[in-house]
Amino acid sequence: MLLTIDIGNTNITLGAYNSNILRLTARLATDTRKTDDQYAIEIRDVLSLYDISSDQIEDCIISSVVPSVAKHISQAVSKLCQIVPLMLGPGVKTGLNIKIDNPAQLGADLVAGAVGAIDAYTMPCVVIDMGTASTISVLDRNGAFLGGVISAGVRLTLRALTENTALLSSIPIEAPKSVIGTNTTECMQSGLVYGTAAMLDGILEQITQELGEKPTVVATGGLSKEIITHCKTNIIYNENLLLEGLRVIYEKNH
Repeated sequence: MLLTIDIGNTNITLGAYNSNILRLTARLATDTRKTDDQYAIEIRDVLSLYDISSDQIEDCIISSVVPSVAKHISQAVSKLCQIVPLMLGPGVKTGLNIKIDNPAQLGADLVAGAVGAIDAYTMPCVVIDMGTASTISVLDRNGAFLGGVISAGVRLTLRALTENTALLSSIPIEAPKSVIGTNTTECMQSGLVYGTAAMLDGILEQITQELGEKPTVVATGGLSKEIITHCKTNIIYNENLLLEGLRVIYEKNH
């Protein structure tokens, strides 16, 4: 069985594949203070919830945007499963043609998402990943990675609002009944949900103009499902896109 792990700034997403079948998905909190042993216990407990023992894990691939946590997770998997995980980075075959100014700067999560999209969807394609940051990746008709857009994530925007204003407090991120809010909570929710949806629609329209053809648009990440419901653009939701990309990359290297 293959263990796929994507380490983001807020969450760590785990998947376990038996051949091409995804047996489990789970999320852990990203915490730079945790040790190898603490992460090993958490991963063991997640596996046991799905009746999977650590000795069933034959290999592992990891993508990460938090290097310090990646080191601890890698060592945790080694202790737990007696394997050395493959870390997505320089020297790993991805099959992705990266056309940005400095390909080495492309985050492992964006690489995994792009590879997953190429494997599953018609090109050209735009991949939206809504996590701590909201990223938009653009792939041309040949699957080459052209570049993209990075903006503050919805939760990051909410945190900035609440931490830098005296009278605004934290709220649930969900759509209010209308764009025109009638109280402070609804006004903030409108800005976060409808505002983000409108931003995506506007950027996607400009990307389509620059590409000269209509792309497939795919969204992943924790808040994507809530936001894209309110977009005018037709957007496919794929919760496990990055895990699928990691599985494909693993297969290219084995």
